[in-house]
Amino acid sequence: MASALISSLEKLIGTPRDGALLRFSLGNEYLKAGDAPRAVAALQEAVARDADYSAAWKALGHALVAAGREAEALEAWHRGLDAARRKGDRQAEKEMTVFARRLSAGRPGTPAT
Repeated sequence: MASALISSLEKLIGTPRDGALLRFSLGNEYLKAGDAPRAVAALQEAVARDADYSAAWKALGHALVAAGREAEALEAWHRGLDAARRKGDRQAEKEMTVFARRLSAGRPGTPAT
């Protein structure tokens, strides 16, 4: 069952407030609720709307891991690293580097966003 917050965010889809931030927020809430497929879809929409949204790339990687799509998670984190470097977002760059390294080493137990 969707939380009240998810329901509120879903109502904003297609309105003037719809954008990368809304899709990022919705994706995070889906992930918290354990709905990895919907989280992936929302976060993919977030990065489609803003390819430099490093936090969305980081969250997308986590959602993909949760969905059992590890190879795609690595790709998302690598694309997120590029976005973080373009923006000078050193913290996101460091985190995604660690997550990608752990996943590559067979330790996907990365923390949620």
